[in-house]
Order: sequence, then C-alpha cells, then structure tokens
Amino acid sequence: MGILDFAEEAAGAFAADKALEAVDPNAGLLAKAAAAVAGFEGVGAIKDHLAGSEENTADAAPAADEGQAGESA
Repeated sequence: MGILDFAEEAAGAFAADKALEAVDPNAGLLAKAAAAVAGFEGVGAIKDHLAGSEENTADAAPAADEGQAGESA
C-alpha cells in the first residue's frame, strides 16, 4: 500500500465523518468512528470495483469490434 492509497482512504474517512455531521450534528463518538471506518473501507471497495470494470471494458472492447466488423462485411 502506497502513500497515495492511504491518502485516498483517509480522505474517504474524513468525507464520511463530515457527511455524518451534516446529517446528525449530535452524533456520538461511536457513530463517528463507524462512519470513518466505513469511509476508509469504502474507498478501497470502490477502487477495486472500478479496476474490475476497467479490465472488463478493455477485454470486451476487441470482441465488440470484431462483431461489428463481421456484420458489415
């Protein structure tokens, strides 16, 4: 894990904490900690999902081009 990955996850934790404060200004410490953990882990899950989507798109693009070429020929 590089420093950039950690910075992204820390930003996710911070954003989740601020979102909780906006929704519930009187939220307790436990709720804030849970939001921070969810934001920290959520960034990693989103990055993994997007990385998988990019791989699937790259794999599917040549197959789609071959299909179109076969139809027009």
